[in-house]
Amino acid sequence: MPEYRRIFIPGDMYFFTVVTYNRTPFLTTPLARSILRHAWKSVQTRHPFEMIAMCLLPDHLHCLWMLPENDPNYSIRWRAIKGLFSREFTARGGFQGEINHSRSKRREKAVWQRRFWEHTIRNEEDYNRHFDYIHFNPAKHGFVKTVNDWPWSTFHKYRRLGHYPPDWGANDLKEQNIDFGE
Repeated sequence: MPEYRRIFIPGDMYFFTVVTYNRTPFLTTPLARSILRHAWKSVQTRHPFEMIAMCLLPDHLHCLWMLPENDPNYSIRWRAIKGLFSREFTARGGFQGEINHSRSKRREKAVWQRRFWEHTIRNEEDYNRHFDYIHFNPAKHGFVKTVNDWPWSTFHKYRRLGHYPPDWGANDLKEQNIDFGE
């Protein structure tokens, strides 16, 4: 079994990607959005963090978090969010994949992939690249032609605040001059 090493730096900012089990597209349903919002706020109350940016897609989400100086443990936050969501979502009739022997033994639901992608933001350029990546993601995946048309993103908040011009994300990546380092 591989040994995953995570970097925990108090007060740092992190980019995350969290994916549904077998990439099943249910996160943008009204039920899933409501339960995710509740789980998110509940965990945020017990284990504070600042959500800087987020985009919810049908089978995954991306976000930027700033953690408090005295508590760099993002894993406990994700475990709690995913656990609360999974219990409530399945109890209310939401999707659950087939539970294999390993998940059964650990008493896990088949709603999320076990792991998540984490990246520590290194500097302002890295921050800007990930911030834009989060907001351009629905267009990148072909869900919309323009970023403005995707409702489940903090893009709209930042456009209202003047961070993005009104037509940002209306063209392809090359025309936008966006480098996601992929």
